[in-house]
Amino acid sequence: MSDDTTRQLAGVLIDCVEGGASVSFMHPLGAAKAEAFWRGLGGDIAAGARALLVAEDAAGIAGTVQLVLRQPENQPHRADIAKMLVHRRARGRGVGAALLQAAEAEARAANKSLLVLDTVTGSDAERLYRRLGWQLAGVIPDYALLPRGGLCSTSYYYRQLD
Repeated sequence: MSDDTTRQLAGVLIDCVEGGASVSFMHPLGAAKAEAFWRGLGGDIAAGARALLVAEDAAGIAGTVQLVLRQPENQPHRADIAKMLVHRRARGRGVGAALLQAAEAEARAANKSLLVLDTVTGSDAERLYRRLGWQLAGVIPDYALLPRGGLCSTSYYYRQLD
């Protein structure tokens, strides 16, 4: 992944954390830490264990989602959706839906028939997943911290692909 791509992806991650998204990082998230996160995925991406999809607009990378393809040997039919991030400048324009649909298409191409993800309960992302036909599997209360502190519940969703 190029330095420019890494920098832009880091910018999206930082923006999401600043906006309150619970995506494994606390506020404030510095550029060095965010860039290190993206660089750390390079091996998995190169090995085909993980797919990284991006959406761009006139300002550059507007959103991203990961498809975790490598699973335990008793779950070869499954993949995880991870780090679905849309920059605040691009929200409400269908970027999240397009990224999710692209990840589903990528999963089908990889012969996956079941997708799983988790999201903050009550979030905009949760409403998107429900609108696109994902099924709620359950909610775990007080699962993670929000970027500025305070516990939040996490909802787990699945989607069976046709």
